[in-house]
Amino acid sequence: QVQLVESGGGLVQAGGSLRLSCAASGCDTSTYAMGWFRQAPGKEREFAAAISRGGDRTAYADSVKGRFTISGDNAKTTVYLQLNNLKPEDTAVYYCAAARTWSSGTVLTRAGSYDYWGQGTQVTVSS
Repeated sequence: QVQLVESGGGLVQAGGSLRLSCAASGCDTSTYAMGWFRQAPGKEREFAAAISRGGDRTAYADSVKGRFTISGDNAKTTVYLQLNNLKPEDTAVYYCAAARTWSSGTVLTRAGSYDYWGQGTQVTVSS
């Protein structure tokens, strides 16, 4: 049973930083493509960042490119999302997702491509 647990959210002022963590159990993140999505109140869930199973490829939404960084740890159990230069429009619940992939270089940007989801962590950015 794959379980994903996010943490690290909170309240931060505009321009500040946060580091979100996604702890994976029941799977080795080296065999799963991982992604971060977010959902603001009244809006649909949207893609933020993704990393390939091999960890060598990443993808970002244009709205976060240059500010957010996705990475994995050497133990292959945790995926991080570093959020820098945060803006009020980054306020959302952030979700971690995992997908079993055959190719080590595949990055997935569609929510429907993912098999497992965490419960989310709230990020609130004040102006």
